[in-house]
Amino acid sequence: MAFRRSFAGRTLAISALLLVLIHAGHCFYLPGVAPEDFQKGDTLKVKVNKLTSTKTQLPYSYYSLPYSRPEKIVDSAENLGEVLRGDRIENSPYVFKMREPQMCNVVERVILDAKSAKEFKEKINDEYRVNMILDNLPLVVSTRRVDQESPTVYQLGFVVGLKGQFAGSKGEKYFIHNHLAFTVKFHRDLQTDSARIVGFEVKPFSVKHEYEGKWDGKNRLTTCDPHAKHAVVNSNSPQEVEEKKEIIFTYDVDFEESDVKWASRWDAYLLMSDDQIHWFSIVNSLMIVLFLSGMVAMIMLRTLYRDISKYNELETQEEAQEETGWKLVHGDVFRTPNNSDLLCVYVGTGVQFFGMILVTMIFAILGFLSPSNRGGLMTAMLLLWVFMGLFAGYTSARLYKMFKGTEWKRIAFRTAVMFPAIVSAIFFVLNALIWGQKSSGAVPFGTMFALIFLWFGISVPLVFVGGYVGFKKPAIEDPVKTNKIPRQIPEQAWYMNPAFSILIGGILPFGAVFIELFFILTSIWLNQFYYIFGFLFLVFTILIVTCAEITVVLCYFQLCSEDYLWWWRSYLTSGSSALYLFLYATFYFFTKLEITKLVSAIFYFGYMLIASYAFFVLTGTIGFYACFLFTRLIYSSVKID
Repeated sequence: MAFRRSFAGRTLAISALLLVLIHAGHCFYLPGVAPEDFQKGDTLKVKVNKLTSTKTQLPYSYYSLPYSRPEKIVDSAENLGEVLRGDRIENSPYVFKMREPQMCNVVERVILDAKSAKEFKEKINDEYRVNMILDNLPLVVSTRRVDQESPTVYQLGFVVGLKGQFAGSKGEKYFIHNHLAFTVKFHRDLQTDSARIVGFEVKPFSVKHEYEGKWDGKNRLTTCDPHAKHAVVNSNSPQEVEEKKEIIFTYDVDFEESDVKWASRWDAYLLMSDDQIHWFSIVNSLMIVLFLSGMVAMIMLRTLYRDISKYNELETQEEAQEETGWKLVHGDVFRTPNNSDLLCVYVGTGVQFFGMILVTMIFAILGFLSPSNRGGLMTAMLLLWVFMGLFAGYTSARLYKMFKGTEWKRIAFRTAVMFPAIVSAIFFVLNALIWGQKSSGAVPFGTMFALIFLWFGISVPLVFVGGYVGFKKPAIEDPVKTNKIPRQIPEQAWYMNPAFSILIGGILPFGAVFIELFFILTSIWLNQFYYIFGFLFLVFTILIVTCAEITVVLCYFQLCSEDYLWWWRSYLTSGSSALYLFLYATFYFFTKLEITKLVSAIFYFGYMLIASYAFFVLTGTIGFYACFLFTRLIYSSVKID
């Protein structure tokens, strides 16, 4: 009894926590790393990450540019998700002392050659940003909006440089940010005097440094002198990027005490100032759901109840033949569809996707996939996809046996291989293009091998295990017998044309999610944080309900028209929302992104094609199962002699 009470208590506590998190629309997080305490004078080592650009979408290693390097470059251990994201975390020559401000530290003096100048100009032209990390916090540039009372906006990293003109000149010049004014925010423990880092900001400047005499590495700069307390505060005399130009890289570091505690240090990065838009999205989606729910309720409670009662009261076969509508196709409604094997494969893959997304969202809501754990979300999704192969095999085999299939191993193999093979083919082509651009976004061969091992070493065997268990189960029995001779389908009205009804069916599921989709695309392609999984879980729930209801409504209308070929149409009806997703992605590309390179455009559309295909499989499976349960429910209620 004590065990039951404790178990019930834990269940209630978890349920209450989920409700609170979803109600809030955003969530807390469990930190991805343990806090580190620093005493005054402790060494702080800044790490550098990839260079990113929203114009090219191609990340590059920090040291792909001729920046100053430490004596030995050391790569940090990266997880699978980080590698796939193109993260390349390495050490840097930037070293601080905790709570000991520094002014005008010279990192290196560089004389640009033609190649270096060209590389800097290309990155400045493509608006590349430099990303750095201190104590697992990303470097940000803070900008405060003067005209609004909104909170400070943070942008990840600082731009490599800027384009501009000197006063009185016509030609456009390139200027590099060679002076960095870092601010490290810390929260101090009054008892131990130790401190934890809670913020890492920078103000980049372009300064043409000047000094007296010949450079020997020990010269005092006249443009930035710690002895005279002369700090860099503007870029009025910028450093031009040209061949044979001298560039001196310098930095300041200041320490600022903060009231923000370590556990809340990510809140500023994840702060959403547009919650109202998300609530508008939820309300918009709920209106669609209520409309569809009303239609489903009308069908189920009024029409179906009346039809079933009337049909069951018929006394003779002649009276039954005079009836029209869905009752007449009872002898054909469960007839095995064309390409039933392929349908089994797609439904199994859809179940695999559904399980992956559902578990991922639960983990994310509970905070296990915090942004502090870089690459954690992608790693979790990949691993969950692999282990959900068990359910994919089980589902496809169960459906296959219902269709009187006997070769379950063939279905299991196709389920394990078909979707990943299509995605892998697109992925390999995109990866080859990225490799040709020498981008760090290209997946290394070692990671490729790891992905192939996950696929064939774990996922495929699990699909076969699921298939074996599913096929051993008794076959699902149809509620009514199927006639030997197929019934002729009468001519359909224009609005019941399969192509038309399928395309119409995809509009509402897409309409339920398209506002949230904008924020997800912005997160992916404009390098912004997306951490509002409470909202996303609500939208995902609404998507499930919408897909199920629109498919049931259209399936009912189809059966009333004496068209019993519902199997594939139920899958395609809700699955067609993927077409609208891809069209929206195309609209987003031309209206929100500034991509100009052909390779970057192919990269974008290639990955959005994969995302749309996955969305098709997910929504199609939801619609199929809704229609499957609906038909079994209504035909099991009819008395058949």
